[in-house]
Formats: sequence, C-alpha cells, structure tokens
Amino acid sequence: MARPDIANLNTALWVARHRNFRRAAAELGMSPSAVSHAISDLEDRLGVRLFNRTTRSVSLTPAGEEFIHRVEPALQQLALALEAMNQHRETPSGRIRLNTSVGGAHLLLAPILLPFLALYPEVQVELALDDGLIDIVDHEFDIGARLIESVPKDMVAVLCSPPLRLVAVASPAYVAAHGAPHVPEDLLGHACFRLRFPNGGIYKWEFSKDGVTKEIDVRGQLTLSGHHDLALQGAIAGHGVALVAEHVARPHLERAALVTLLDDWTPPFPGLALFYPPGRPITAALRAFIDHAKSPDHWPQ
Repeated sequence: MARPDIANLNTALWVARHRNFRRAAAELGMSPSAVSHAISDLEDRLGVRLFNRTTRSVSLTPAGEEFIHRVEPALQQLALALEAMNQHRETPSGRIRLNTSVGGAHLLLAPILLPFLALYPEVQVELALDDGLIDIVDHEFDIGARLIESVPKDMVAVLCSPPLRLVAVASPAYVAAHGAPHVPEDLLGHACFRLRFPNGGIYKWEFSKDGVTKEIDVRGQLTLSGHHDLALQGAIAGHGVALVAEHVARPHLERAALVTLLDDWTPPFPGLALFYPPGRPITAALRAFIDHAKSPDHWPQ
C-alpha cells in the first residue's frame, strides 16, 4: 500500500467533520473538486472506501469511521508539534477563527483587529459574524467575542473594551415635533424602532436609575432584525427613537444630527470580552491576539 499524503489525511478529517465536500473545501481554501480528488486519491492508496457519497449526502463507511477515529488524534498531535515550533518563531503565524456579533465586529475591527494584523503579517484572521450565541467549540472557532454578561460561565473571559452604553436617540426635528420623554414609560407614546433577536423574541428596551430597572416593550411600525444600524438611520431621518450603542451614535451626536434622551436612565455596563475554552492549547498567534486585545491602549474610545 502506498503511503498516504498527510494533506489528504487532513482533507479526509475535515470532510468527516462537515459531512460535506463543499463546506470542507471552504474550510481548507480548496475547490470542491480538489477535495473530491484528494479523497479519491486517499481511498485508492488505502484500497478502502472511506465515504459513501450521493448527490445529497456524505457519510462515513464503517471502515471510514474506524480510520478517522485512529487518524484524528495523530493529526492533532502533529498540529501541536508544529505549533510548538511556532512558539520559537519571532513572529507568530497561522490562522485564527473568531466569532462575534455585528456590534462586536464594529468594536473590534478598526481599533484592535486591523492594527493587530499590521503588527503580525503572517497571521490570518477569519472573522465570522453571528448575532446568535453559538457554541464556539462545536462550530470549531478558536475564540469568540461577546458582551461579558453573555459569555458562557465555563469559558475563560478577557475584557477587550471599556464599559459600554446604550443610548436612546432621536433627531432634533423629531424632538421638536413630539417632545422628549422624561421617564422610560413616556416612550410608549413615541414611534420607536423595535428590535428582534435571532431567536425570534422582541427586545424590551432596558433602563436603570438609582437601583430601579425598567423594561419597556416599545411601540413602532418598524421592527428590525439583525442590522440595528438601520434603526440609527431611521432616527437620523427623523422618523422615531432608536436605542443604539453610544460609540455608534457618537459621530452623529457630535454633528448634532441626533440628541440623546433619558440620559439619566442609561448608565454604562461592562463591555466586550474575548472568550475561549479552558484547557485548550493556545497557539502563538492566538496568544498574541489576546495579549494585544486586552491592552487598554488598543481599546476603542
């Protein structure tokens, strides 16, 4: 039997994980046809069929199940050995898979991530945006970033932003026409841009003052899912009140396109955190990113 190529073994591992040639190809930066050719070459060398494939599905054969079960630990040890050598390099290299929300990406990209990539040109970062709270281990991400209150309790969390604040905003023209709310309940008489969570629930606007917390199920004709910056655009256009992150609204506040409402009811809260599972080996590239992101010198202002 001819000795299998390590690259083909790795390709088989990703196909087994995804049960899909196209997704494995995307993961590996290959074309689906190249993945198919690699699997066929591996099966020819072994003289055994590893995968059952139809036009609709890919599954492991019993021989394939046993083969992957035996090969995966060996490939993981090989990856760790290569990474151990990477620790001795002056410049970290490799890929980091980072999952965060759209809002988290706005916080991370310009002040933290782009300068980091400039410092470490041999590191590649794959940034995946997902407003749902996915399991980063199951989805094979190296690290996640969410508001610290949303980080799973079994994860290691590292702050990477100052405290944040949500602010209720409207255009000066809207306030002149409809008046300003004085307490959160006054919003029930205003046109507000409602927000829907990925799980289908409607977000109740949260306010707090002197230890008193209020949740307001605001009213409005427009409900938005996903891209909350559209609510900001609607507020700038004078069509209602939006609840948005202060750092996103700041440029529009500074040029007086918006004004804040209920300021004494919108205190700051703990900010964004990177998180990753304890006990997992941390690559040199990932360690460099964590160290860079946790420094307040690099935090968004």
